Amino acid sequence: MADGSNEAFVAFERVQKSYDGENLVVKDLNLSLPKGEFLTMLGPSGSGKTTCLMMLAGFETATHGEIKIGGVSINHIPPHKRGIGMVFQNYALFPHMTVAENLSFPLEVRKMGKSEREKKVKRALDMVQMGAFGGRRPAQLSGGQQQRIALARALVFEAELVLMDEPLGALDKQLREHMQFEIKRIADDLGITVVYVTHDQTEALTMSDRVAVFDDGRIQQLAPPDELYEAPQNSFVAQFIGENNTLEGTVETIGSGRCTVKLDQGAVIDAVPVNVSQKGERTRVSIRPERVEFNPQMGPDAHTLEAEVQEFVYMGDVFRTRLKVAGKEDFVVKTRNRADQVRLSPGEKITIGWLPEDCRALDAT
Repeated sequence: MADGSNEAFVAFERVQKSYDGENLVVKDLNLSLPKGEFLTMLGPSGSGKTTCLMMLAGFETATHGEIKIGGVSINHIPPHKRGIGMVFQNYALFPHMTVAENLSFPLEVRKMGKSEREKKVKRALDMVQMGAFGGRRPAQLSGGQQQRIALARALVFEAELVLMDEPLGALDKQLREHMQFEIKRIADDLGITVVYVTHDQTEALTMSDRVAVFDDGRIQQLAPPDELYEAPQNSFVAQFIGENNTLEGTVETIGSGRCTVKLDQGAVIDAVPVNVSQKGERTRVSIRPERVEFNPQMGPDAHTLEAEVQEFVYMGDVFRTRLKVAGKEDFVVKTRNRADQVRLSPGEKITIGWLPEDCRALDAT
């Protein structure tokens, strides 16, 4: 967790990157991290997130702008002199070395004495609960164990900044979820600054202090996970973060933090205007699946619409119901698995509802 100081430990200042001299894959990036923050760069392939990480690591050079660590420009500092720990998806462990030798190697490069190296290697292995595996080679370890060693190697020389590029992508679901909590715990315990790149939204929401959502070379929104999910600032973020329902329509009235939207199928609903500003503007309203109720008992402010059940799926902790609503057949409602939950069948007609504050009017593009 960040230390609360507003001073930037890592800063991107008007950073651009182009590979061909014309098309920018990163466009005027301004981003700062305080010490101790766990920041995730999240976005689809080609959005610019990995390029930003590679520029920070020193493996790519910024076409324009400056990248700073501790207030000092690192644009012309080679990667091995930046004091940054790196963790990759493919682990990048030397197969001919033991675990302990893999961890000791970056310390040898830094001309550290043998006894000091041994002390730091032991501490790093204990940190990731791999103290008994120092004599093994990477091929003798499971995928999860190899990833722990890769993490320990990034931490062994006590770097203040650790970069992680899709580090859990090769692991199975259960182990990946376990490692998410482990990495976050270790980062918090050590107070290190982490920049983490992923396209997995669950990872981003689970692990981060803040998430930078990338698309088309720009940050579309930078916010804590709950704010990203509950208050997306545009349609891209609403669709990319979590499951989301959208209904298209036109703004009829707007003012005082509310707008009315006439849906394309004729119903008129209230919503919170986010990035729409005038009557007649096309909009896409956004409602999260868990904010919708069946046969709602929400009071007079609730909006209700008729729906037809398309699919009812048991998912363990929740039921996922797909509905036809306002002409769309992909409207989803998620309800908690309770003993009194009514099981619905395809073709059933029901009433659904939500509160206006849970409905956001966003751009139509």
